[in-house]
Amino acid sequence: MTTEKVKIEIPESMRSQMEFKRKFTLLELYRAFFFVPRAISRLSKNNKSKLVDPHFVERLQLSVTEVNGCPACSYQHTKMALKQGMSNEEISSFLVGDDNFIKPEEATAIIFAQHFADLRGFPKKYAFDSIVKEYGEKKAQVILSACQVMIAGNMYGIPYSAFQSRIKGKPYKDSNLFFEIGMLVLGVLCLPFAIVHGLLRALIGMANQRFDKSTSE
Repeated sequence: MTTEKVKIEIPESMRSQMEFKRKFTLLELYRAFFFVPRAISRLSKNNKSKLVDPHFVERLQLSVTEVNGCPACSYQHTKMALKQGMSNEEISSFLVGDDNFIKPEEATAIIFAQHFADLRGFPKKYAFDSIVKEYGEKKAQVILSACQVMIAGNMYGIPYSAFQSRIKGKPYKDSNLFFEIGMLVLGVLCLPFAIVHGLLRALIGMANQRFDKSTSE
């Protein structure tokens, strides 16, 4: 029996990237990390219950990645999406921000995912309320969790991508080795503390979410 090898196609704008589309701080990475354990748990439960279609979850995460511009995450999620049966055309569309493959019933969530990423993981409360109204509380929490996991991956994957590019002799124009190594090493070191922080938040009953409650744009 032979298995067909599927070609992974990343948009040229990401494959040839030599500067940051977005850049995050260590504090932002830490804050993103402490949401991850409960977010992963919720997504794991969703994989079994199929409350939210896993293809839909993947489209949400591709949308977050498009805003942040993480080549490493784009590559990994393209592989995952291809395994789930998404076409290269659909994946590429999400990675470049086109709306050609957005389904009407998913549009509100996709817009929220882009908003979540655009505001660096600190979305407006009214934006989250809109997806609760559209999909219900349980589905909205899955949508939020998908975004939380993806942005944490992006925050770590962006300096990783820059470091990989540096090794290949193509350093990012607006980066330096100190930033890349610092984020990669300190990110690993702070992860256990962030996980404990997140678990403590759960123990005292704090919700696994953080919103900007202002109404300004």
